[in-house]
Amino acid sequence: MTMQLAGTDILARTRSVIDEHRALEGPLLPILHGIQEEFGHVPAETLPVIAEALNISRAEVYGVVTFYHDYRNHPAGRHVLKLCRAEACQSMGGDAIAAQVQQALGIGFHETAKDGSVTLEPIYCLGLCACAPSAMLDGEPIGRLDADKIDEIVQEVRS
Repeated sequence: MTMQLAGTDILARTRSVIDEHRALEGPLLPILHGIQEEFGHVPAETLPVIAEALNISRAEVYGVVTFYHDYRNHPAGRHVLKLCRAEACQSMGGDAIAAQVQQALGIGFHETAKDGSVTLEPIYCLGLCACAPSAMLDGEPIGRLDADKIDEIVQEVRS
C-alpha cells in the first residue's frame, strides 16, 4: 500500500510540474528541470506522464533525459561535486586532480558515496579556464584546484 501511495504522490507532483510549464514554448526541458528539482532526479515513472501530456513518445522523453548529462535517473548525494574535464583543465593537471578526488571519496564519476554524502560528476567546461583546474561544488565554482583545496572539499562534503 505504501508503494502505491508513493507512486500516486510522484504522479500527482509530476502533473503539477507539467501544469506549471506546459504553456511554455518547447516545454520539455523546463518540465524535466522542474521534475529533477522536485525529486532530485527524473524518476522513470514520470516519463510516460510527461510524454502523454506533451503528446510525444516516451522514447523522445527518454532520449532527452539520457542525452543531457545534468539529468539524473537516481537521487544525487547531499553534495554534488562537478570536476571540469575540458582541455584547459586537463592541461593544468586535471587528470591528477580527478584521480585524487576519486581516491579520497572512494567513488568514480557518475557515482554517489555509499553514505549519500556526495555525487561526483564530470562537467565539460565551467568557463574558468584561466583558473584551471576547476570544479563546482553545489553550484559554487572553485578555481585553481590543488591537493590542499581537494582536501578541504573532501572534508566539507564528508561533514
